[in-house]
Amino acid sequence: FVVITIVVVLFLFLKRYILTMFSRLATKLRIQTYKQAQVSRFLSSQNPLQNWTESFTAATADLRSDIPFEESADQLRALIKTNLLHPRDIRENPQRFFEAHRILARHAVKHGPGFWIRFTVHYNLCMGTVLAVGSEEQVNLLDEYQNEGKLGCFSLTEKLAGVQSGLVVQTTCTYDKNREVFTLNTPSEGARKNWISQGFTADKTVVLADLILDGKSKGPHAFLMDFREDGKLVPGIHTEDMGLKTVGNDLDNAWIHFDNVELPRSAMLSKYAEIDNSGEYQLKVDGVRPFDMIGQRLYTGRVAVAQAALAYRKQLFKQTKEYSDNKRTFSFSDETVLSDIPQLADIYKQNEERLPYLDGFVTECEKALSDCLKKDEVPSEALAEAIATCKVQCVEDSIAMCFILKQEVGSFALMHDAGFKHMDFLQCCKFAEGDSRILMTKMARDRMKKFQSEGSKGDPQEIQLCRALADGIKKNTEKGMNKQQAWDAEWRTVYALAGQVMNRIMTTQKF
Repeated sequence: FVVITIVVVLFLFLKRYILTMFSRLATKLRIQTYKQAQVSRFLSSQNPLQNWTESFTAATADLRSDIPFEESADQLRALIKTNLLHPRDIRENPQRFFEAHRILARHAVKHGPGFWIRFTVHYNLCMGTVLAVGSEEQVNLLDEYQNEGKLGCFSLTEKLAGVQSGLVVQTTCTYDKNREVFTLNTPSEGARKNWISQGFTADKTVVLADLILDGKSKGPHAFLMDFREDGKLVPGIHTEDMGLKTVGNDLDNAWIHFDNVELPRSAMLSKYAEIDNSGEYQLKVDGVRPFDMIGQRLYTGRVAVAQAALAYRKQLFKQTKEYSDNKRTFSFSDETVLSDIPQLADIYKQNEERLPYLDGFVTECEKALSDCLKKDEVPSEALAEAIATCKVQCVEDSIAMCFILKQEVGSFALMHDAGFKHMDFLQCCKFAEGDSRILMTKMARDRMKKFQSEGSKGDPQEIQLCRALADGIKKNTEKGMNKQQAWDAEWRTVYALAGQVMNRIMTTQKF
């Protein structure tokens, strides 16, 4: 009996002691959790972008790509209605705009490029153009579209004016003064709008067309129009699917033909130019052409594309290194993992050295461009060239690094979830918002113009390449080539000159 009594007393004492300890521990954890929550709330209040980033990341966590394009479009409609990102943020809060693109680009390793392209076409190209060149009344329509989850597409690229040919617009929009309407028309098969993302699901579109007034061309202008009403194409609009793609088949891509579609006078985006009540064309801001401001979308797009390429690359390298760090391989000496293989270790080292340099450069471009966006200013010539440089360099370097990584990880590169199957995301980045070769050709042409006017002033290596290019063109013309043929024959020197220009821009960062 005494032994039983002692055991019971000890049990009750230990029980009370254990419960007390657990209670104290629970209280301590609650206090710690409360303090962490307080710190988190404080940091969020001090850094609203961090708070927004967490919300946007959570809202896009369950994105899918193994679905028809109609469902993918519905995903974007739902995201739009959360109002986490508004088209006005391009100007009022550009940090959110660029961060959203970075977050979605990380999904591309798992899901491919479809949703990222759908997102940027809507926010940057379509609604962003309305923001850039629309009147106050037209810009106010963005609130209505946002609340209703209306989707937009951007009708610019044409069949005979793809990413390798530069910007040409043959679609016409002719104004009838008597009826006060525009007639939008595709004059030929080559003028069809081509590879228009979201072409089968968009409710609105911004169309770039050559404005014709009194039989004379006024150049490319932007027109905002209904594309679908109650889910059906507006009469006179015809679309066809571009076909099955290697990646991104959750995104609809269409060619578009306009057959004498009538638009009201209010359809022309009119912040910088308009057709007035008397039917006359008026530039509203001296020295600013509407198309120059439409080009702002290409600048924001190029920075977003550069950041997307880097984000995809980071995620792919992260996933691959996690695998190779844990993949044991045969060794005579000791336990070795795949990451220890010298060629793969060197690739990881190269990536770690190059990424911060590219990241830093694109960040500086974003800051400078954001300042222009907030002030509603056109970027300087130096900044425009720096943005083109960051787009080309970030994309091309990411293509090269991801490709060589793929060659050195064996069968892992073939696995469905490894991320390599979506590497054509980088191919999309290459030609989006200005193909790399087109941008480099423009850099070389601009540098040659300066060489012709300034002579030997500037970077010595650039001067040497300019002389070599000038000599080559001269010799080619003496052989009977025309100017374009003479230039094309020197394409290696052209791209070498552009490469040196980009090296100088990234080194000096004077923009």
